[in-house]
Amino acid sequence: MFDPWRHRFACLTVAATVGLIFVGGLVTSTGSGLSVPDWPLSYGMLMPPMVGGVRFEHSHRLVAGFVGLLTLALAIWNSRAEPRRAVRRLAWAALLAVVAQALLGGLTVRLLLPTSVSVAHACLAQTFLCLAVALAYATSREWLSAQGSQADEGGLRPATVVAVAAVYAQLVLGAVMRHMDAGLEIPGIWPTFDRGLDAALVRIHIAHRLGAVAVLALVVRVVAAARRGGDGRLRRHAAALLAVALAQAALGALTVLTGKAVLPSTAHVAGGAVLLGGSVLLLLRSRRLLRPRAAAAAADYGLADPAPTS
Repeated sequence: MFDPWRHRFACLTVAATVGLIFVGGLVTSTGSGLSVPDWPLSYGMLMPPMVGGVRFEHSHRLVAGFVGLLTLALAIWNSRAEPRRAVRRLAWAALLAVVAQALLGGLTVRLLLPTSVSVAHACLAQTFLCLAVALAYATSREWLSAQGSQADEGGLRPATVVAVAAVYAQLVLGAVMRHMDAGLEIPGIWPTFDRGLDAALVRIHIAHRLGAVAVLALVVRVVAAARRGGDGRLRRHAAALLAVALAQAALGALTVLTGKAVLPSTAHVAGGAVLLGGSVLLLLRSRRLLRPRAAAAAADYGLADPAPTS
C-alpha cells in the first residue's frame, strides 16, 4: 500500500543529498578541505567558530550528519513498514553507504587530501545518491501501481542503461580532474597544446570534455527513444534530462572561462549529481513502465504472462 509520508521522506533524503554534494563542492571550490585538521570533531569542538574556510568545511560536516540521520530514520521506517524485502535491503544498503562515506571523509582529512581517497569520497557520494533515488521511486505511487504493459518500441530501456553508465563515468573523470587540479589545464574553450603544460593533466581534461560530448549525444539518443516509445511521462522526463545536460555543459564552459569561480564550478558539481539522479530515475521508470519488445510480443500472442505489478 502506498505510504505518501514515507515516500516524501525518501524524496527529502534525495534533495538533502544533492544539497550535501553542493556543499561538498563548495569545500573543494574554496580550497577549504583542510581548514579543520581533525575529525570527527572540529578543533575538538562540536561547533567551532564559523570563520574562514571552517564555515565551509564544518557546514559540510553538519549537512552530512543531517543526511546520515535522514538515512537512518528511513532505514528504520522501511524495516518496520515495508513488506518488500528488496526495498528493506535497499534502505539498509543506503545507510551502509552513508556510513562508509563519512569514514572516507574522515580519512580524507586525516591523510591530508590524497587524490585517490578524495576521488573515492566524491564517487561514493554519487553512488549513495543513486541508492536514495531508487529508494524514493520504489516507495512511489507510480511504482506500486505500474502495469508494465506497454512495449518498449523505441528502445528506451537499453538507451538509459548506456546513458547512466556514461554519466557516472563522466562524474568519475570530473572528480579526478577536480582533485588533481586539472580544471584549467586548457584555459579556453578550444584546446591549445602548450609545451609547458602537464601532459597527464591535459589528457584528463580532454577526456572529461570528450566525455561531456558523449553524454550529450547519449541523452539525445534517450530523448529520441522516448519519443518513439509513446509514453508521455517518459518523453517529458527525457526532455527534462536533456535540458539538465545542456545546462551542465554550459556550466562546465563557464567554469573554465571564469577561471574556476566558486559559484559556477560548484554548481557544475551539483549539476552532475542532478543529471545522474535524473538518469537513474528514468532508467527505473522505463524498466517499470515498459516491457522489452520481445516480451511484449510474446504476451500479445499469449506465449507469456504480462509482467507482475508488484
